[in-house]
Amino acid sequence: MSDGTHQASIEETFYAAEQAGLKLAIKGRVITLIILGVLLVSTRSAEQAVKFGLAVTGFLVLGLCHFYVIGTVWDKRWTKYLFLSVDILLLSLAVAVVPPEARASVPQIFMFKFDVYPYYFLILGVAAFSFSPGLVLWAGLLGAGGWMGAFAWVRSQMVNPLEWSDIPADASSEQFIRIFLDPGFAATGSRIQEATIYLVVAILIAIVMHRARQTVRRQLAAEREMTTVSQIFGRFVPKAVADTMIKEKDTLDPVERQATVLFTDLAGFTNLTEAKGPRTIVDILNAYFDRATEIIGEHNGVVTQFQGDAILAIFNVPLDDTDHAKHAYEAAKDLLAVVDNETFAGEKLAIRIGINTGHVIAGNVGGGGRQSYTVHGDAVNLAARLESLNKEYDTSLLVSESTVGLLDNGEFTEIGEIHIRGLSERVIVFTPA
Repeated sequence: MSDGTHQASIEETFYAAEQAGLKLAIKGRVITLIILGVLLVSTRSAEQAVKFGLAVTGFLVLGLCHFYVIGTVWDKRWTKYLFLSVDILLLSLAVAVVPPEARASVPQIFMFKFDVYPYYFLILGVAAFSFSPGLVLWAGLLGAGGWMGAFAWVRSQMVNPLEWSDIPADASSEQFIRIFLDPGFAATGSRIQEATIYLVVAILIAIVMHRARQTVRRQLAAEREMTTVSQIFGRFVPKAVADTMIKEKDTLDPVERQATVLFTDLAGFTNLTEAKGPRTIVDILNAYFDRATEIIGEHNGVVTQFQGDAILAIFNVPLDDTDHAKHAYEAAKDLLAVVDNETFAGEKLAIRIGINTGHVIAGNVGGGGRQSYTVHGDAVNLAARLESLNKEYDTSLLVSESTVGLLDNGEFTEIGEIHIRGLSERVIVFTPA
């Protein structure tokens, strides 16, 4: 994956997170509006209750429209900005023109003395759920502008508005209260302070979100790098080994334990090479090795070496597997079935397999700064000998007594007690019945 494609993928991830966050926020918005609607309607006169009910219903419908647009063909990058802007503009318009109290002729400036200002923070909270710093900043700028715009409109309708500067420095309590409660007291400084606080809160939330997104970006980049290293490294060593080494940031410690070794080789490979030529042989081997590695991996095995046309696989090293003998035998049966039923680069193949269980030593071995993960021991040599013996007994799979003893089934035929070159003791060998 190129850097551009990866960056686009990250942006799509953030966009999906924004959509999910907005949906969650809108649900919370609906619940909040319902609660507020019930409180406002139940504490107001019948006439006011109808007005508040209609206002709350309008905001509910607006939010639900946004909810159902998210994720559709109508959902564009600017859609969330549009709906949020409509929310703020409607709220600001209500502050500017809706009478503060219908039962009495109260100056519009009293709207700024009631508990209206906190409603802007509800809109900011919805924006915060989007995980979008841009939307939060937009909510802050537009909210502060809407609040001050509504105030500027109301103040422009006042005659000789009073300000904090109109209160004398040495004013008595009676003078202070008289001016503060005067219907003409505009308190422009207080409105500016409220708008500034709102904007500062929005900026702080946007900064937090920006840092969070940067952290997520670094995490995604690190995961991508680890995946890339694992994929590249896994082309040269078993993927299970590569993943473990990357995770532990070190080489694997040598281990000695009982394991089951599977050794398989292609039958008639020499003749096939002479007939097909090197380029075709490479294609055949790559197709066969890919399929064989996949099957062995499905049974918790690890391919440690490709030796020409042969494969050496190990079970229970380095990955713990208490049923290693069973899994190795099942992998062998699947390999034989696949070779019987499939072709590889258009060519039918035949394989021979030897399986043996015993103690092995496994670890990273090498020099000159280069290492490979290998297994050593008589158990490995015996598996290779069994594979070769298939030619003498006209079989496809030979299994040692040590492996059969762990399988606990009777589907094997004993070939006999055979002397294996390089081993002092004779070995009882089995083949599937």
